[in-house]
Amino acid sequence: MNSPTQPVTFLLDPEDNQRLADLCGEHNAHLKQVEERLGVRISHRGHLFCVDGPDQDVRHAQDVLCALYEDSGKGTPLSPDRVQVAISEIPAEAKSHQDEPDDVIIRVRKAMIRGKSLNQKRYLGNILRHDINFGVGPAGTGKTYLAVACAVQALAEETVDRIVLARPAVEAGERLGFLPGDIGQKVDPYLRPLYDALYEMLGFERVGRLMERHVIELAPLAYMRGRTLSHAFVILDEAQNTTESQMKMFLTRLGFGSRAVITGDPSQVDLPGQTRSGLVHAVDLLSSVKGISVTRFTPQDVVRHPLVQRVIEAYEKEGRSASPSGRVD
Repeated sequence: MNSPTQPVTFLLDPEDNQRLADLCGEHNAHLKQVEERLGVRISHRGHLFCVDGPDQDVRHAQDVLCALYEDSGKGTPLSPDRVQVAISEIPAEAKSHQDEPDDVIIRVRKAMIRGKSLNQKRYLGNILRHDINFGVGPAGTGKTYLAVACAVQALAEETVDRIVLARPAVEAGERLGFLPGDIGQKVDPYLRPLYDALYEMLGFERVGRLMERHVIELAPLAYMRGRTLSHAFVILDEAQNTTESQMKMFLTRLGFGSRAVITGDPSQVDLPGQTRSGLVHAVDLLSSVKGISVTRFTPQDVVRHPLVQRVIEAYEKEGRSASPSGRVD
């Protein structure tokens, strides 16, 4: 249990009023966010800060403020998301900095994208170094968004000729019924999160033109059998809803010059009955295979509303207590 201590005073260096304003946020919103999450009181006079509260929380708050002040000098304004990620990272960072991955920057047409949490940074590094990559973990951790960013950059750098998007058409607990239209229109709702990321990075019109030229292609998983995907960046999203045979089929589609990213959340399997998730099976089977990487995200990597992280943690806690094996598949 934390015990009270004397306030800690420290100076943020180098002194830069613009960075100081970015750190504090509008009406000190960022400082208040740190205070609320860590249970401390923060005051400052210029660049001289004072943090008061329980011993461990004070040290964590100081580390958060120093990390955010360093980030404020990198050209991208701080956001509540970044503050949340910094707070979530601190316990692990306080133990050791030796395992901290390199900061990878992904450049796309409309933005520069970098990993916010340690696992996101590892994930980006793994995608750049390996031809087959698994991103496994809860919703909101950036698995799909970062995969799309890497695909867009690879296309811009002409290391691949096209982007192929795939997703199993499995309803998440609802019965969607008959979907009218051609195959693209039928599968479109399932690929919407991938489209949204593409629109944000490339713009609606450019994505439309690239799809017309089949540079960006949607590939319903059920229709990929027999194909060989060469010089392509292939993303399989919601892979927890693949069967073992579907996952094997997908992984054996890769041709020369191709790279694949498979994302999913093993705790949200919507397959019927006792069907085992192909994602769970593949991660267990292939995690030690050379050339394949597995990045495991945790609730601390969530970059959505702060309550999302707490919701995920609550469900995980309930799942562990209900399952003799301690794992929710």
